[in-house]
Amino acid sequence: MADDKVPHPDELQNDQNTSGAATDHVAGELPEDPNAPDLGEVEGAPKQAESKTDAELADLKDKYLRMAAEFENYKRRTTKERTDLFKTANQELMVALLPVLDDFDRARNFTKDTDDINAVRESIDIIHGKLAKTLQQKGLVSMEAKGGAFDPELHEAITQIPAPSEDLKGKIVDEIEKGYYLGDKVIRHAKVVLGQ
Repeated sequence: MADDKVPHPDELQNDQNTSGAATDHVAGELPEDPNAPDLGEVEGAPKQAESKTDAELADLKDKYLRMAAEFENYKRRTTKERTDLFKTANQELMVALLPVLDDFDRARNFTKDTDDINAVRESIDIIHGKLAKTLQQKGLVSMEAKGGAFDPELHEAITQIPAPSEDLKGKIVDEIEKGYYLGDKVIRHAKVVLGQ
């Protein structure tokens, strides 16, 4: 009858603790089934995701390389267009000045054997007028500085002299070198003499 002994409650608790340690699972979790399929391998999902990511990466890389090549072509094209524009702008001005050069050649040939100073002066005046008109058509405008107030953004003071009259004190008495605008931009400052 000793074998039919009823186990003591403390002994039952020890048996449960050891059996729990043997199964190695935490309370509240289901034990792993060794025959259950691995979720990561269901229908080849990670391989599809990996190949899709690789395809997207290759596509983005291709787009990036194409865009970089297009930008390089754009830079080359705009540099060439800019260089051509500068060459053409000079060419246009040179073509406009050729008739003036022709007039100088004709005036030299006409006046080389003459002693008439008035003929030489008249030739120079005609050519000067034609040159001034051609440059005005291209946007060149001369400054009117003499007698006006001094403006350091437009004028360059060379020297100061005693003013010939009271109304010219602090103003421009004489102009040594004319100033010019090209459109609205000052391309040469006028060199002036100020009155003290």
